[in-house]
Amino acid sequence: MTARHRAPDAPGPDPGPGPVGPRDPGPPVPHGGSGPETPHDGSGPEIPRDRDPDGRARNQRPRDAFGRPLPRGAEGVERVPDDYAPDAAEALAEARRLLAENRPFHAHEVLEARWKTGPADERELWQGLAQICVGLTHLQRGNRRGASALLERGAARVSGYGPPYPEIARAARKLAGSAEADPAEAIAGIRALL
Repeated sequence: MTARHRAPDAPGPDPGPGPVGPRDPGPPVPHGGSGPETPHDGSGPEIPRDRDPDGRARNQRPRDAFGRPLPRGAEGVERVPDDYAPDAAEALAEARRLLAENRPFHAHEVLEARWKTGPADERELWQGLAQICVGLTHLQRGNRRGASALLERGAARVSGYGPPYPEIARAARKLAGSAEADPAEAIAGIRALL
C-alpha cells in the first residue's frame, strides 16, 4: 500500500524536516479545504464546509439542472438526499427517469447512492454506471476530455457484468472516442440501453 492509499491512522515514513518541520502540516487552512470559495492563503471570509455528523464533507450548495453548483441561497433543482438508499430496481428506474429529463448529473447521484449502500459484489457495477453518467454530464457541459475519461472508466467497470452492461460499455466507449457526440443523443442512447 502506498503512502497515498494508507489508512489515515496508519503509521507512515517520517517525511523528515521540511519547511515547517517533521510531520507538521503547517498552518491550518480555513474553510476545511481548497476550492472556489476557499482561498489557499486564508484571506477572505471564512465559509465553513458542509459536513455530516461523522465529519465527512457534504456539498449542500444548490445545483442547476446540469449539476453545476450555484451560489449559496440560490434556488436549484431538487437533489438526491444524502441518506437515499435505493434498491437496484428503484435506482435503475430513477436513473432512467432523470436521463429522460436530460439530467445525467442527478442520475449519477442516484446510482452513486446505490453504489455506496448496495451489496459489495455489485459496487463496481454501480460505480461504473455513475461514472458513465458523470461522463455524460461532462459531455453536456462541453468538457469532451473529462467526458472521455469518465466514459472509459465507467465502461471498464460495467463491461464484466451480464446483459445489458457489455452493450452499455460499448456505447460508452464509442462516445468516449467521438469528437462530435451530441450530448442529448448520447444521454438518450445510454438511457435506452439502461
